[in-house]
Amino acid sequence: MGGITTRLHWTDEPYKWHVNDGEEVFAVLNGRVEMRYRLSGVEHSTILETGDVFYASIGTEHVAHPVGEARVLVIEREGSV
Repeated sequence: MGGITTRLHWTDEPYKWHVNDGEEVFAVLNGRVEMRYRLSGVEHSTILETGDVFYASIGTEHVAHPVGEARVLVIEREGSV
C-alpha cells in the first residue's frame, strides 16, 4: 500500500514514547493494551480491549503498554518509529 506499512506485533513489553510523522492506527487483535498519550502536555490513558482501535493523528505523542501478552496490528507511514 503506497507508503504505508502494516506490522503485526505479539508482545508483553511496553513500546517507547514517540511521535509519528504521519497518522497511525493501532488495533488490538488479542489481549489488552493501556494506551497513554499526551494532549497539550497532559498525559491521558485508556485501556484497549480485543477489537479496539486507537488512532494517533500527526504529532500525537503516545506509548502502548500491553497488559500481559497482546497481539496488535500497527498501520502507519513507511519509515515511522
